[in-house]
Parts: sequence; C-alpha cells; structure tokens
Amino acid sequence: MSYRAGVELLREFFSRLRELESLLEWGGYPVLMIIIFAETGLLIGFFLPGDSLLVTAGVLVNAGLINPFNLTNFQNLLLMNVTLMAMAIIGDAVGFSIGRRAGPKIFTREQSLLFRKDHLIATQKFYERHGGKTIILARFMPFARTFAPVVAGVGQMAYRRFAIFNVAGGVLWVFSMTFLGYFLGKIFDAKQIERVVYLIIFVSVAPVLFGAIKHRLQQKKGAERLGA
Repeated sequence: MSYRAGVELLREFFSRLRELESLLEWGGYPVLMIIIFAETGLLIGFFLPGDSLLVTAGVLVNAGLINPFNLTNFQNLLLMNVTLMAMAIIGDAVGFSIGRRAGPKIFTREQSLLFRKDHLIATQKFYERHGGKTIILARFMPFARTFAPVVAGVGQMAYRRFAIFNVAGGVLWVFSMTFLGYFLGKIFDAKQIERVVYLIIFVSVAPVLFGAIKHRLQQKKGAERLGA
C-alpha cells in the first residue's frame, strides 16, 4: 500500500468514526478488532468509543448487516464475542506491559493531544481505592479502561492476579455490550436504538464526570480553608 493510499484510508476511517453504524458496515470485523485493541492496549486509544461501538455492533449483527461468514445471526454474535473478547484481553495485557516497563516515570510525561496525563492520574487514584477490581470496573468507564492496565503495571501487580481480572473484565464487557445491542435490535426500531445508545454512553461517562466535579469541589474547599 502506498503512502497516499494509507493516508486516504486513515482519513476515511476517521470520517466514518463519527457515524458508528456507517463505520461498522464499512469496516466490519477488522475495524472492530482494531478499535477494541487500540482502546485497551494503546495509550492513544482513550478517545475511541468502545461501549457505543459494541452496542452498535450487536444491533447490526441482529440486522444481518455484519456477517462476513454467512452464519446465523446468533452464531455470528457468538463468533464476534469470542473475537472481541480476545482483542480486549490482549489489549489490556499490552497496556499492563507498557506500564510495567515504563514504571513511575510515565507520570512525568507531558500531556498532549494523544496522551492525557490527567486521565492517567485519575485512574491511578481510582486504582488506589479499588485495587485489582479496577481492571474489571474500568472496562465500563471511558478513558479509565485505557489507563487501568497501565496503572496496574506501574504498581507491579502480580501478572497472574492481573490476568484473572483482565479475562473477567474483558469477557463481561464485550458480552454485556454486544448482547445488549443484539436484543435491543429485536425490541426497538432504528431511531429508538440510537437514543438508547446515547443513553448508554451518558451512563458510562457519568461516573467519570461526577467524579471529576466532586474532585474539583473538594479542591476548591481545600483552597478556601487554606485562604481563611
């Protein structure tokens, strides 16, 4: 593939990322696998829409719009689950390896468009409160799921313990989101499903937003006490 063709492919990908249904119909399994891996395995994948992507994938499988192997819809759903669970688990394992190799110095890296130090620090604080369970809980929290395995690696969590949480979290996340989308596709029409997906995105983002607001208020109160 030429450089120009590669640039055009990336441009097409990011233009379609704004419309998940169009993106998945265009890219199918390969796009799903790349996004799920990148969101969990690469520090630059924090902006990718994992939850809504998985729900939308389930909806499209129910409608028969993603079916490269001509399986029944339910067989296709099961195949998608096995494939994406593997990508989610491998992604977290890569993130853990990055954290273990980088060590605490990763917290000194400057924030940029592709590296959100604030999300990394917030995930570190969440990890300090919840320990290993963070690897499971963070799967359902945008931004945190990208940084949780990295933080576990920095904290030198035993790999066997991490692997248990990683597999459990990957299986629960992919299964719950894709099956939710699949059965929503049987109940609602397309316009209603779109609203439900937006609701799912809000519910998954809400804890992060409320946590940030709470943290900001606590900082403000602390500053007022010092100034009093």
